[in-house]
Amino acid sequence: MVRQHVNPLSRLYQLPRPLPSLPELFADPALPLHLDIGCARGRFLIAMAAHNPERNHLGVEIRRPLVAAAEAERLSLGATNLHFLFCNATINLETWLAALPPGRLALVTLQFPDPWFKSRHHKRRVLQPPLLRALAAALAPGRELFLQSDVLGLIEPMVELVEASGCFHRPLEDARPWRGSNPLPIPTERERLVLDQGLPIYRVLYQRNDAPPPPLAPDAADNPADADPR
Repeated sequence: MVRQHVNPLSRLYQLPRPLPSLPELFADPALPLHLDIGCARGRFLIAMAAHNPERNHLGVEIRRPLVAAAEAERLSLGATNLHFLFCNATINLETWLAALPPGRLALVTLQFPDPWFKSRHHKRRVLQPPLLRALAAALAPGRELFLQSDVLGLIEPMVELVEASGCFHRPLEDARPWRGSNPLPIPTERERLVLDQGLPIYRVLYQRNDAPPPPLAPDAADNPADADPR
């Protein structure tokens, strides 16, 4: 499976977009919400929505053709607890998370994000301090954040960022440094491919604690859209 990179800092993806109201997205907007960041073609979330009808499931993705394909399949299935939206997480998600009703967000998954290996491209990685702070503000104590990747050099700084925030802890039964298994009932396509190749996957499950979100450093609060037109 080839990763099709999209530069989130390109000027093509800087337009702010409003979050549709939850009644526009779901038949029962009061259900707890699972947010999958970087949902790709959406097959993982389609299966999750069928497996867990007691939650709403929202997939966000920066690659428009994948969003269109996922939405077409959702409509063909008639799934009313599921929706896919085009979204540049580095631009839109902070505002979208702040717009959610308090306590509605139950689970956030960030699985196999683009690694952006070169040091000068690390600013393109999806989990940056402003987004983590917005996730911490939207997740009530006890709600979960699940991260996994097959790239150790990507997930290690993600873990460092999450744990430095002081807003999340690992469940006591969790092994360190990585979980031995996926706590979710459905694997992603990337996960199945990596496992079929006998390669390792690095997983961490976090629970939100009751610490307040940390203040942002001035440079972290800057708009990331100003530096990378490519």
